Amino acid sequence: MSQYFDLGGETLWNPSNGAARLFLRQVSVFEAELALASGIGPMHNDECQIDPAALKTFVDALVERHLRTGHAVVIALSEAFLATMLVLAERAGIELGRPADDAAAYAQNRDVQVPGAGVGALTNTHAHLDQLRDAARELSRSMAR
Repeated sequence: MSQYFDLGGETLWNPSNGAARLFLRQVSVFEAELALASGIGPMHNDECQIDPAALKTFVDALVERHLRTGHAVVIALSEAFLATMLVLAERAGIELGRPADDAAAYAQNRDVQVPGAGVGALTNTHAHLDQLRDAARELSRSMAR
């Protein structure tokens, strides 16, 4: 069995039930963290619709939050989810915003890192976002339509 994440009549992703279940639980976690709706609708009869406007807002906020943290554990816990969301956004034809060039803009509201963990302030947010997009392109090969 599998489930369908659709935008209108187009399937953006057709994962197994287990992958879809885990993904939807992660969606709920990040919706709560960001206090935003993701645009990923409820699953009915193995299908859910995606609202592209809400998805764009959610993914832009998710990227911004990710770039604002320097906490190794938070980064590790969020990167795979973010890559998955970037794949869905790209498949939906969503043009995401680009972060500011000024890394100092991302120094506020950072999660506190345990001393000695080795994660510092991002010095090039565009390069980091490009790395995330590369990871999303790689992941996309494993995300059946």
